[in-house]
This record gives sequence, structure tokens and C-alpha cells, in this order.
Amino acid sequence: MPSRRFDQARPFATLAIVVLVWLLLPVAVKSFLRVSFFEFEAPLEVSASYARDLQEYWGLRLHSNTDLIAAGRDMARLHAAYDNNIQQNAELRGQIERLESLLRLPSFPEYRSEPARVVRRDFSAWWQRVVIRKGKNFGIVEGSPVVFTGGVAGRVSEVRATTAIVELVSSPNVRLAAVVEGDTRPMSYQGGINPSFAPPKGNVEFMPLDIFATRTAPRRLVTSGLGGVFPPGLTIGYVVSADPSTDGLFKTGEVELDSRLSSLTEVTVLVPLEAN
Repeated sequence: MPSRRFDQARPFATLAIVVLVWLLLPVAVKSFLRVSFFEFEAPLEVSASYARDLQEYWGLRLHSNTDLIAAGRDMARLHAAYDNNIQQNAELRGQIERLESLLRLPSFPEYRSEPARVVRRDFSAWWQRVVIRKGKNFGIVEGSPVVFTGGVAGRVSEVRATTAIVELVSSPNVRLAAVVEGDTRPMSYQGGINPSFAPPKGNVEFMPLDIFATRTAPRRLVTSGLGGVFPPGLTIGYVVSADPSTDGLFKTGEVELDSRLSSLTEVTVLVPLEAN
């Protein structure tokens, strides 16, 4: 009978020994094992991502010629619109450089755009992260801002050899200096606690008392450029409520984020040129 009881308790005893050994290991050994595990896992994730891209490619090959002609026509329209925007952007950049030279203002940091495919999504109530298919091999550095078509996607929190982890703007671990469009007074944005499959949202603090926002009349929240991480003017989300804080000196509000954050397939990392 005692031997039978020991056999039943053996898995729990083994687990307790493993946990005890892990707790007694030095921090350097734990960090090395963690990095080694992720680097071992990365090729599998990247291979699965390439397989999905190949599957999508052959799926598109099955479309009819009519669909391809219509898609080509739409691409031509977008190309013409982008060409016009590029010319306007070059003209505006020239004006900014002239004003900076005349007024002797410090220039904003320059970035190199590095597009990257999303390999894996990791969502929970406490963090929202994605793994992208580029890392140190493409010059990605920790802390780089990440954007997509809807504005701010997040920032790089960890860089590995061939992949990188991006903490999304909806994660509570992300804080940004922000301003309401049309106003220059900075305020603090922080990601919220977002349950799985729920619309992403965040919170804004230290909002001036004379700024009002409701769901029927939301205010666009953009990056302020303070801190030198994110360029100014990038969309974070829309403030849909503004209530006085407990001290009565400022307001706090809820920020609705882009719903496409939970289904990102490609993002762009803004790598500071100084880092290269």
C-alpha cells in the first residue's frame, strides 16, 4: 500500500523538484535558457509563416482573369494616388527643412522603414503582442516604433536573431505621450486591459479640462513626438469619453483603437537611422 501511494505522488514530487531546481538556478542561466528556447522555436514559426504565404499565393492563382484585371485596375489607381502623395510629401519635407534652417530648430529624428510580416499573435487580458519575421538580421533595434495603415501599431520590445516581439499599442505595458488633434498640450496614453476577442481600447490621462469627447463626437488622439520615439501626428485612436479625474485637475478618458490590431498580417518598423 505505501508503494502504491508513492507511485501516485511521484508526478507531483517530480514537479516539485523541477520547480525547486528552476528557482535555485542563477538568473544568467535562466536568461540563457529562455533565449535559447525562443531561438530554437523561431525557425518553426518562420517556416509556418512562409507556408501560409505560399498557400495564400496559390489561392490567389485560382482567381479568374476578370478578377485579376479588376485588381490590376485598382492597383493602378492606388499607384497614381501614392505618386501624388509622394510628390506632396517631398515638397512638404523641403519646406520643413527650410524653416528649420531659418529658425535654427532641431530636426526630428530620421527613420528607415522596414516592412515585416506577422508570424504569430499572442493575446491575453494582460498583454497583446505579435511576433514579426525580421530581427537583428535586418537591423531591427529594441524600442523602435511600429506602424500600420491605421496609425500606431506598437513598439519593438524584444529583438532576436531572425524575429522580434512587438508590444501592441493596446497592451497595458505601452505608454505614449499624445495630444488631441488640433491641440498642443501633451497628455499620457496607456493601453488598457483587453479581454480576448474584445474591441481594443486604451486610456488617456492628464487631459485638460476644456477638452470634451463623446462617442457621438470623438476626438482623434495622435502622437506628440515628445520623447523622440514616435514621430508626431501618428494616429493612436479616438477619445470617446472624458470624465474629471479624482483630483479634479485633469480628465481621464477611454480611447477606442483600430479594430484591425487583432488581425494584423504586416506592419512597418521605423528603425532610427542613428541606430544604424
